Amino acid sequence: MGQRKLTPLEKTVKKRRRLEIMTVFMNGKQKRIRRPATVEGLDVDEFIRRNADPVWLHQNELWELMEPEQADSPDV
Repeated sequence: MGQRKLTPLEKTVKKRRRLEIMTVFMNGKQKRIRRPATVEGLDVDEFIRRNADPVWLHQNELWELMEPEQADSPDV
């Protein structure tokens, strides 16, 4: 006597749950937590850090991610 087969609906629910939730160990016990949000495989913060331009960062008040501008010519 084996385990019963999953219905197509149960298979889709299981697949979706596996994509949304990951299992981690906390205090010696297994816990299921939601996976962190990603954009193109990168963490959202890392994606913004790599791809955002200074105008967008300023509009969204992410000044700490802005790099100081380097002056091309010194003021005389």
